[in-house]
Amino acid sequence: MFLIVTATEMEMRPFRRAGGDVGHELLVTGMGLVETAFSLTRRLARGIDGLEGIIHFGVAGAYLHPDGSGAEMLDICIAEEEVLGDFGICFPEKIERFIAPELGVRDCFPLDKKLLREASEVLSRSNIENRQGVFVTVNSASGIKQRGDIFIREFGGLCENMEGAAVARVCAGFALPCLEIRCVSNFVEDRNTGNWQLKEACRRAGEAAAVIARFRLQVTD
Repeated sequence: MFLIVTATEMEMRPFRRAGGDVGHELLVTGMGLVETAFSLTRRLARGIDGLEGIIHFGVAGAYLHPDGSGAEMLDICIAEEEVLGDFGICFPEKIERFIAPELGVRDCFPLDKKLLREASEVLSRSNIENRQGVFVTVNSASGIKQRGDIFIREFGGLCENMEGAAVARVCAGFALPCLEIRCVSNFVEDRNTGNWQLKEACRRAGEAAAVIARFRLQVTD
């Protein structure tokens, strides 16, 4: 059994409709790093016996890579690594990371390579194309392209979200493998919500996660 994690009911509903919930446990954490870390830690503290790992899914904003290598609208993306993008000192042209060893800062969290490989293969067999890359977790969503460009330069970021690093960190603390998949709902550009496809991205993210969850249940059975 996997614990299926997402931030909102808006994202979880398509997963349920796609039948991914059968045989798994679901958790809606609430938005942002704090609510996510609290909700997930509280659940895992009750016990992890029988849990194979975490499947975390949702929507994301894609960075506009100047060479055209970035994700497109409604692409399914899988995280290779999560980074805390704006954990540092903010300047107009950069975010300076805390790098002094004595601070003991952890701001990069690798995701489980085996689950990533399996998920990509399962999605491909279901004719769902997917991209892999670095996901950037932020406390405040980027409302201007300039900020997205910072995360491309600093991390090679593929897309951004507001919960992924919290899930990755908690999973590491409980020694649970973690998979994170997201669907692009918007581009990180000068804010224009008219360009967003949030409802469709929620649907596609939920359906992709359900494909993976059903596969994992079959493997377990």
